[in-house]
Amino acid sequence: MRREVVGRLKKVVPADAWCWPTADPATLIVTGAQTEGIPPGNSRRFFEIEYTSPDFNKFSELAHSRRPVGSLSQATEGDLSRSRRYTEVFGPLGIGEDLRVALRTGGACWGYLVLHRTPERPFTTAEADYVLSLAEHLAEGVRTGLFHGVLGGEVISEGPGVVVLSNDLEVVTATETGARWLDELETSGLSQGGLPNAVHSVVSKLRALENAAIPPGLMPRARVLSRTGRWLVVHASRLGNGPGAGQIAVVLEPARAAEMTPLIMRAYCFTDRESEVTRLVAQGSPTRAIAEKLHISQLTVQEHLKSVFEKMGVNSRREVVARLFSEQYWPRIASGLKPGPDGWFRDATADIANERTGSPR
Repeated sequence: MRREVVGRLKKVVPADAWCWPTADPATLIVTGAQTEGIPPGNSRRFFEIEYTSPDFNKFSELAHSRRPVGSLSQATEGDLSRSRRYTEVFGPLGIGEDLRVALRTGGACWGYLVLHRTPERPFTTAEADYVLSLAEHLAEGVRTGLFHGVLGGEVISEGPGVVVLSNDLEVVTATETGARWLDELETSGLSQGGLPNAVHSVVSKLRALENAAIPPGLMPRARVLSRTGRWLVVHASRLGNGPGAGQIAVVLEPARAAEMTPLIMRAYCFTDRESEVTRLVAQGSPTRAIAEKLHISQLTVQEHLKSVFEKMGVNSRREVVARLFSEQYWPRIASGLKPGPDGWFRDATADIANERTGSPR
C-alpha cells in the first residue's frame, strides 16, 4: 500500500527518495519503515539522531502539532546545515531536503511519511498543504494495512471472550472464546470454582466498588500472563436488566498497545505512575502537559522524572526516549519483527514477559 501510494503521490509532489515509518501509537516511537532511494546502512544513525539529538520537524513534535507537516528548508530558514540529519545522513547522499508529515487519525498517530529531494529543489507550501490533505486517509490506510498484514501472514489473536458467573462464582455460561481464554490462564493455586486468581481479583474489586470500599472510578480490571505467554486483560461488571440480572460478566481479551506499554516500562522496575510519565515523555509531552493529563502538580512530575532517570541511569528526557528505542524498539526492528494491528510488534508479548521474569522463551 505504501509503495503504491508514494508512486502516485510523486506524480503530484515529485521526490527523489522516501521513507514511510510506522509508529507505536502508545509512545509515538518508530516501529519500522518502508524506504526507497535510501541506503539501508544509514538507518541506525538516522534513528540515533532522531532520538538523541536536537533537530527540526522531529516526528514526535509533528505528531503533537496543530499543523503536522513541515519541510526542512522552511524549518531551517534555508540553511540545511543547521540540521544534524542533513549533515550526517542525507546531505552526503544528495537528498538532504525533506518534507515530513505525521499520519494521525482517531486521536492516534500511526506513522510518518517523509519525502526527500535535492537541496536545490525545496518543497513548497502548496506541496506541504497537499500532502497534509492526504494525511488522515494515509493514517487510516496504515492502520488497516497493519490489521490485514496479520490476517494475510498468520493467525490473528482472538478477540474478547465473556464468562458469566453467579454470585457464588460458579460459571453460568461462557462464549467459546471466553472458555478458551480461561483455559489459557495460569491454573496453579486456584480456589473457589476452579477460577483463575485474576478472575477472583477483579470480582473482588467489583464487589468492593459496589460496597464503596474503594474510591469510585477505579475499574475492576487486571492484567495477567497466560500459560502460553500472552498477556490478557480481565474486566468484571454486574449485569443489569434481563434474565441474568445480578450475575457477574467477566470479559477476557488480549492486551493491546496501551496495555503493553506499562509492561515494557516495568522492565525498568517503574511504578505505574512512573510508567505513565515515561510514556508521555516518549510522546514529547512537556512537564505542564503531563501534569494536566495525569491531574498532578508539575513538581510531582519532576519527582517522578527524577526517579525514572535514576532507575534508567540517564540524565535527561532525550536519553529516556533513546534508551527506550535502543532497548525495546530497535532490536525488534532489526530482527525484522513487524508491527501488528495495535501498533506494537507482533509476537513480542512473550519477549516482554521473559525480559521481566528472566525465563527462556
